[in-house]
Amino acid sequence: MAPQDAVLGWDEITTAEAYAAFSRDFPMYKSTSRELASRAELGDSRLVIDLCGGAGATAEAILELAPADAQVISVDNAAAMQRVGRRSVNDPRLTWVSAAAEDLADHVPSGADAVVCNSAIWKTRASQVLAAVHHVLRPGGRFVFNIGGGFAGVRHPDEASARTGPSLNSLIQQVAASDYNYVPPVATESVPKLSLDAITDQLAAAELLVLATEVTAQHSTMAEKKAWLSIPIFARPAGEFTHAQRMDILDKAYSRTVPNAPTVTTWLTVVAQRPSQRR
Repeated sequence: MAPQDAVLGWDEITTAEAYAAFSRDFPMYKSTSRELASRAELGDSRLVIDLCGGAGATAEAILELAPADAQVISVDNAAAMQRVGRRSVNDPRLTWVSAAAEDLADHVPSGADAVVCNSAIWKTRASQVLAAVHHVLRPGGRFVFNIGGGFAGVRHPDEASARTGPSLNSLIQQVAASDYNYVPPVATESVPKLSLDAITDQLAAAELLVLATEVTAQHSTMAEKKAWLSIPIFARPAGEFTHAQRMDILDKAYSRTVPNAPTVTTWLTVVAQRPSQRR
């Protein structure tokens, strides 16, 4: 059970276990992992890197699609996430490496056929990560990753069409204001953390060629959204709340929704490639 006084970081066992449980019980990370692994075209791969691999949901998708003799290396700087992942992903083809994404080239061999990164590139120093990815990929190797729509500044049309009432996030703010005297921050113009233009420029600087970009929609339910917001590191709102208070706010907000009501999460998916060597 999470302590009452903190939103825990990634390298905390409570967060890691909650995240892994969510990945098992709900389809979001499984679905996005399968999509990214499919776009990596792993049919002839011998070495694939799961970057910021967490508890192994993406590594599992890679292992399903890669050849039987392929090796997969899951790289993450949160040892707690990897400890939890080792319990559930038991495959001799998978190696776990504890390292920061920016230090990728120092910890894995070069010549990788693909690097896959699910839901995490925005948290890194992207320019450094892209340079490291270029270093470890073989010529012609692919780098496939996604960025949450809010961080990329994009929105899939399904988000608006699927909505049938207030979002769970807005209800959380309402409950926090009424029950805990929470004052939401003043709304300002949102600046994408890693827009398509920004990531395209950084890929070009790292000598990685963009093959495709697509704004995709992940369809789920309000129940899945609640489960995701129950993971300590994602709990809301920010500020001086205990974990117990955040969960109380979440429960009250969720009680005002329909559990099976559809929700949509937007992702910007990018496929890039290290160019083949010129003859």
